[in-house]
Parts: sequence; structure tokens; C-alpha cells
Amino acid sequence: MPSTLEIITSDVLEARHGFFTRKGGASSGIFAGLNCGTGSTDQTEIVAINRARVAEAMGVGPEALVTVHQVHSSKALPVTGPLSIRPEADALVTATPGLLLAVLTADCQPVLFSDPDAEVIGAAHAGWRGAVDGVLEATIEAMESLGARRSRIVAVIGPTISQAAYEVGPEFFDLFRAEDEASTRFFASGVGDRLLFDLPSYGLHRLREAGVRQAEWTGHCTYRDPSRFYSFRRTTHAGEADYGRLISTIRL
Repeated sequence: MPSTLEIITSDVLEARHGFFTRKGGASSGIFAGLNCGTGSTDQTEIVAINRARVAEAMGVGPEALVTVHQVHSSKALPVTGPLSIRPEADALVTATPGLLLAVLTADCQPVLFSDPDAEVIGAAHAGWRGAVDGVLEATIEAMESLGARRSRIVAVIGPTISQAAYEVGPEFFDLFRAEDEASTRFFASGVGDRLLFDLPSYGLHRLREAGVRQAEWTGHCTYRDPSRFYSFRRTTHAGEADYGRLISTIRL
């Protein structure tokens, strides 16, 4: 494993896992670091090198690294082996040892799940749309289809955009209020008619309401720390042409 890779872990997840920062990769320019996004305009061969480094760091070959074509959906896909094509989905679950489940993010929530007793794991990409539409609950249900129990599942949210950096408009607030009046507590007043949305707290709320044993956030903000994290919103504010994608992984 290259010594320069930086991997954030949580003590509550017993399965081998890692929320990778952008450090230690082969990409350059605006993608400088560990860009693992095949959907970016970075060089394909460089992204492949970065993903291979991630697989090596997690103790598997690159063919064991499983990702999907993320579309901000609520679809969770059970997998039993490497995928020859990447279907549209935003979460993966498995009970197969040696498979490295991974999701890509750049402000959205990467969420890793584990039921150590059933030896079932999951990984979800949960932006605001996916979280509202139920991707976290769908991941839990897919894990249960493989023998997990939600009362034993531990879930950890990795680096994501924090409330202080997530400014939204009143129409965004109205959408959440229409979905669930109680969700208004995840908004704080900003400048003028702007509001600040607390995505990780909303994610934790959805996980806890779903009945998991334990749920927590690592506390890292992608927007505020450009040396460690890629951020779609920061890139947009800077007027840059594209952005890298962080990878979060878990395996049995």
C-alpha cells in the first residue's frame, strides 16, 4: 500500500473498511490526488491506478472492487461477485467474503453498514435526494434479505458537506417540509432567504428512525478541507470545470 494514502476509519465498524481522502493518488491538476471517479474527465488509466491502490490498501485485487452507476436513486443492489457492467443503483450489499463494496462521493454522504453477527455489509451513496427517497432504508432492507437484522446493524456516515457550508433556497426547505414537517429542524437561518441544511444530521435521523443499533458521523466536512476532500459545491463556487470523487469502501 502506498504510504501516502489517508484512510479514515470508525471504531464502531467491525468489518474492514475505509473512507479514503484525496491524498496519495496519481491524479494531477484539478483532480490532484486519489480521484476514483470513472465519470470524471480525468484520464481513465490514472483513475484505474487510483482504484487499484484503494483495492490494494483493502487487501484485495482491483477486480474485487465493486461500484455501481450512481444516479441519486433509492435502489440498493445485492451482489455476490464482481460486476461486468455497472447497473444504475446507489447502494450495494453483500454477504460474500472478499468483495470490496465502494461508493463515490464529493459532498454527498458515503454510508457504510455492517451486521457483524450475520456477516452482511452494505455501502450507500446518500445525497439529499437519495436520503429523502429512502436509499438508507433500502440498504437496510437489502441487508435483511441476506440475513441481517436492523437491530444489529451499525452504520457510519463518512466525510460529507456540513451544515455551515450547505446553503439552500426556500424551495428546498419547502420540499422537505412537505415530505415531513419534523424535518424542518435540520435547517438553520442563513443570509437573506437562504437556509443552511444539515445533511449528516438528517442522515443520522433516517438511520435511527429505521431502527439500526448504532449510527454516527465521522465529523469530516468535504467543503471546508480542500487538501483532504473533493467537493462538488466548492468546485462550483470556484468555477472549475470538473471535480474528483472520493471513495469509501467496506469488505468482509
